[in-house]
Amino acid sequence: MTVREKIALFPHSPGVYRYYDAAGNVIYVGKAKDLHKRVAQYFVPPERLTTKTRILVSKIADAQYSVVDTEADALLLENNLIKQYKPRYNILLKDSKTYPWICVTGDEFPRVFITRRIDKSRGNRYFGPYSSVMHARNLVDFFRETYPLRSCNLNITSEAILKGKFRPCLDFHIGRCKAPCIGKISQKEYADNIDEIVRILTGRGGEVIRHYKTLMAEAAERLEFEDAQVYKDKIRTLEKHYAKSIITSATDTSADVFSLVLDANEAFGNFLRIRGGAIVQSLNLGFRCGIEEEPASILSAFVAEIESKFGDLSKEVIVPFLPDVEIDGVEFRIPVRGDKLALLELSAKNAKEFHFHSIKQREHTDPDQFRLSVMEELRKALEMKELPRHMECFDNSNIQGTNPVASCVVFRDAEPSKKDYRRFKIKTVIGANDFASMKEVVNRRYARMLEEAPDDLPQLVVIDGGKGQLDAAYQALAELGLTEKLTVVGLAKRLEEVIRVGDPYPLFIDRNSQALKVLQRIRDEAHRFGITFHRNLRSKAAIQSALREIKGVGEKTEQRLLLHYGSVAKIAQAPLEDLSALVGAELAVKIHDYLNE
Repeated sequence: MTVREKIALFPHSPGVYRYYDAAGNVIYVGKAKDLHKRVAQYFVPPERLTTKTRILVSKIADAQYSVVDTEADALLLENNLIKQYKPRYNILLKDSKTYPWICVTGDEFPRVFITRRIDKSRGNRYFGPYSSVMHARNLVDFFRETYPLRSCNLNITSEAILKGKFRPCLDFHIGRCKAPCIGKISQKEYADNIDEIVRILTGRGGEVIRHYKTLMAEAAERLEFEDAQVYKDKIRTLEKHYAKSIITSATDTSADVFSLVLDANEAFGNFLRIRGGAIVQSLNLGFRCGIEEEPASILSAFVAEIESKFGDLSKEVIVPFLPDVEIDGVEFRIPVRGDKLALLELSAKNAKEFHFHSIKQREHTDPDQFRLSVMEELRKALEMKELPRHMECFDNSNIQGTNPVASCVVFRDAEPSKKDYRRFKIKTVIGANDFASMKEVVNRRYARMLEEAPDDLPQLVVIDGGKGQLDAAYQALAELGLTEKLTVVGLAKRLEEVIRVGDPYPLFIDRNSQALKVLQRIRDEAHRFGITFHRNLRSKAAIQSALREIKGVGEKTEQRLLLHYGSVAKIAQAPLEDLSALVGAELAVKIHDYLNE
């Protein structure tokens, strides 16, 4: 059954469709209110499709679908399948970070802490995620200053308290904890504190403040002024905390806000969650757009991603334009005035800032500062005393011992300095002996530098090879008395491991770090430079052997022929009459016959 025949059988139901290429890979996932109608739109005359869509259709070898109950279910299933398969032609989330959550454990005396892993099997509750770990830390610090929470990992139960299993820690003695481990605070009182924390985390801090004001007034009426002062202090602390928070309005507004900035094949989105008039969550996300570049489709993908991260959306969702999906119980609203328009403008401002900083990070607006940071990262990774502003790398090249050569490339301030590159023919080593060749070349290089430019020695020497080549280079430096003046390391290609003299264990630098990238770059440049030199020598040797092996052809005849024809191949193709005019009829026949055998 062909693809066209198969899609003709797709039902008129909401669902998700998947396209596969000839290798069986998922190349596109899409959602639809009506699967049959939506998929049929791809299989129309090519001139009615965009360029990207035509390319997609040309690669479709199979199609499958999944039916769901509602359009909202289709949106969530599409989002999950895109994360699972990462199809080439879909809108893909560029952000792969894990965000911090604030966890309130399900213990009798719960703990409150920051985590990036979610495990609800123990009755834990999670609030977030927070785009800024600093914001999450400030919140947890605020809770610990305001409420006497425990910070220990003890399994505190009523039974354990009765048996006297625990002793109070330092936090109890300095007044930061009321020692639930020995029963100094009741479970109800501790639970009341946790309830207030949860209300603050869910944006209901105003309720907590109003509750404390009621308790303060009641305590004052009973002439319990010490209790009233405690409530007053808590009110001040909470109001001070909220003064530092982003308050959107004096009303108890609760809504979710989305905004997008579109830039060619990318989109930059901002999400705000408003509870009780305050921003309780904010997140920036970037997307790489696929074949569906309509803003409404990108916004739907953004909504689905937020719902998967933060849970159910608010009943009211503020957007700059409508997404191409409807969700039961959710009203998408485009504001035109008032507080809600101000919220949308605030979100749009965040999205624009996110877009601006994302672009600037790629451009490295200050190249000198960037190179300096790379060298500093490399210095720390190799535990060097000096910044490696001057680096040199050596590589050997030979094939079965023929034409052994070596190369030395030079980087200054993390950039190639090609005028300082050097090539070496191996003079004292016979055959393929990489270790001896490395020792000879390093000795020759730095013996000459000590004579001609002793103040221009490199801070870092990189050897392309393993322990054997590194030891040989180190011996050469030792003989010259340079081992204390510069750092020498080997870079093994197989695992990209850095080998250091006297260290039995290789150093593995983060594969994504700029430090490793600059080492790889100088190593690859040395290899390229050396291979080019070696090939030139082999070509010259091949030319010489091809002509010199002909009886009667000497150096001058060889030069005359090469100057006239340019290459041995053209000499072989030359007519006998032309060759005879250059070298005589008898020798011309010998050259022609030899080169064409």
